[in-house]
Amino acid sequence: MEAQHPRRRVVRLAAAGLLVALATSGCSAEARRGFLPGYDDGQVTNMTERITTLWTGSWIAALVVGIITWGLILWAVAVYRKRKDDETLPVQLRYHVPLEVMYVILPILMIGVLYFYTARDMSVIQDSTEEPDVVIEVVGKRWSWDFNYLDDGVYETGQHVIDVGAPGNPEKLPVLYLPVDERVEIRLEARDVIHSFWVPAFLYKLDMIPGQTNVFQIVPEREGTYAGKCAELCGEFHSGMLFNVMVVSREEYDVQMELLREAGQEGRLGPELNPSSDAVGATATPGDS
Repeated sequence: MEAQHPRRRVVRLAAAGLLVALATSGCSAEARRGFLPGYDDGQVTNMTERITTLWTGSWIAALVVGIITWGLILWAVAVYRKRKDDETLPVQLRYHVPLEVMYVILPILMIGVLYFYTARDMSVIQDSTEEPDVVIEVVGKRWSWDFNYLDDGVYETGQHVIDVGAPGNPEKLPVLYLPVDERVEIRLEARDVIHSFWVPAFLYKLDMIPGQTNVFQIVPEREGTYAGKCAELCGEFHSGMLFNVMVVSREEYDVQMELLREAGQEGRLGPELNPSSDAVGATATPGDS
């Protein structure tokens, strides 16, 4: 039997790898609209469409610049390549002032346009001056979350998760409830080290820094359950720092607040639970507050 040509084998392996990548890329837990994140039946929050537009616009601009740059490089390689039997030394020093001025001005204009749209959108995304309908304090801790519903005077507390439902693990992830079509102010705190509050479906994340309160506001516009996680490497069990967000009707939200109250989870899990500086430096056990 004729031996397989090495180059042909490499091509086949590359093709197989590409097919696997394409197949697995469609297995994301978050819904997609073609190549864009999100859902066909509406945006998740009042900011997700703005963030998507900023992101795609930046990518389009980057691709245009890349195509022009690589096109000019390939054109110069082809046109000014060394010909056979050409032993002439090319000109080593040449000036073209208009071209050099363009090299300076054009990048400044490009960065200026990108800065303008980024600053415009970020000022809207991070604006928290409006009066919120609901205020929730989210506290990150190694390696889980506490949710203080400040308007209702109740709280939810979570434990570190390795395998939900397995021995030594909670039966379910902690859940952050948000009422649909109401302005929610989320205040972020950290008990011990730096964490990061990230809900991929919101297309937004914000760091949680000990001793500093970070705030943002959103209006959830689509009911559903969305995965949340810590996006800052915070220690040995960082990967188990998971939670869910449930966007529900006002009626269901009130029911959940009442269930927390009936369970005796009234009040606020505040900074009195923060560990000392010595305890932060020590190794914590899963589920510690």
